[in-house]
Amino acid sequence: MTMPDFVAAPVHVRAPASSANLGPGFDSLGLSLALYDEVQASVNSPGLSIEIGGEGEEILPRDERHLVVRAMRATFDFLGTPQPGLRVTCRNSIPQGRGLGSSSAAIVAGILLAEGLVEGARLAATESLTLATELEGHPDNVAACLLGGFTIAWMPASNDAHAGSAQAVSLAVHPDVRPVVFLPPHPLSTEVARGLLPQSVTHRDAAINSGRAALLAAALTQRPDKLLAATVDRLHQSFRRPAMSSTLELVDALRAAEVAAVVSGAGPSVLALGTSSRPVDILTWCPAGWQAQELAVALNGAGTVPTPN
Repeated sequence: MTMPDFVAAPVHVRAPASSANLGPGFDSLGLSLALYDEVQASVNSPGLSIEIGGEGEEILPRDERHLVVRAMRATFDFLGTPQPGLRVTCRNSIPQGRGLGSSSAAIVAGILLAEGLVEGARLAATESLTLATELEGHPDNVAACLLGGFTIAWMPASNDAHAGSAQAVSLAVHPDVRPVVFLPPHPLSTEVARGLLPQSVTHRDAAINSGRAALLAAALTQRPDKLLAATVDRLHQSFRRPAMSSTLELVDALRAAEVAAVVSGAGPSVLALGTSSRPVDILTWCPAGWQAQELAVALNGAGTVPTPN
């Protein structure tokens, strides 16, 4: 059996930030945001070289533990190729540990880089999503990063005909939706945030969330006037209050002012969904020491882009 060749030129990938859960859509709903990490990789002589600039440059590992590299290694294994030496350059704009999908962007970038470096390799969308989900642990952020727009992702039930494969669809977001992200000064690990969640919830709360998640799909795509009602959550946000009290205080205050605000992913950032007729006033709402930014919805997911000169 002839092994595939690696391409000689570097491959450059741009991967967007994402906000998951969006209130009621725990581990299933995601929104791709136009804030990007850019990663370049080429096959090197044996060994590994990693350069990091921007977000995380002082804390991210520069060895095989780096998430981009781990995703590349997993993809090479999936493709049945030998593991090459690599030169990887990361220019990160997505904040680390803030609930904006930095790990998903790294994973997706790694998968696309490895695919691009193997001559003739073509991963199906479901293969990329399944690989990314296996590395991330849940499909919401990676689906939004891969596909762009507003995504609905799901895992198979035990009796599902597609058992073992993550699935997702992407929907176009209504042009009036104007997301704003509020960034606290300190990160919070996803493991800590998820560790606060209970093992079970009441049937009533589950029913409320399922109804609001369905409404959110309509609100984001057709009826932005329903965003406040559509972002009610009973499954995860309140349980995380002990680890991010200032985050939930900001969510509470925004919602009391009829702004559709939620914890972004596992937090501690806040996502507020304004509209063209009712934009979110950053100067009014941004707490001292926080940062805020209006971000467009990323219509397209991660992909290869021309290598900079």
